[in-house]
Amino acid sequence: MNAANIATQYLAIWNERDAAARRALVAKAFSLDASYIDPMMRGAGHDGIDAMIAGAQGQFPGYRFELAGTPDGHNDVVRFSWSLAAPGSAPVAFGTDVAKVAPDGRLASITGFLDAA
Repeated sequence: MNAANIATQYLAIWNERDAAARRALVAKAFSLDASYIDPMMRGAGHDGIDAMIAGAQGQFPGYRFELAGTPDGHNDVVRFSWSLAAPGSAPVAFGTDVAKVAPDGRLASITGFLDAA
């Protein structure tokens, strides 16, 4: 398990604005019964996670997620921090996500925390 690769691929999904490409990335990265939960939203399965990401993108058009710091992990868990900003601007939010990785290497669950917004 490579924590940096998992975090980078995960954030690439959140930054993908093409709907078909994003759905393909979700299917590749998440197990069929995967779940996502944070203080503001939740989604389950490929359709639910994709719809949740699309909704967040609609609220923050043009903003991008960037990795903050170095991801780490052990066993089947990865932890990483991120920031959300418009290009060339200061971040409007920071967070930390904890991912559980399924035996097939795809994400089984994500629990997100907002560190500052």
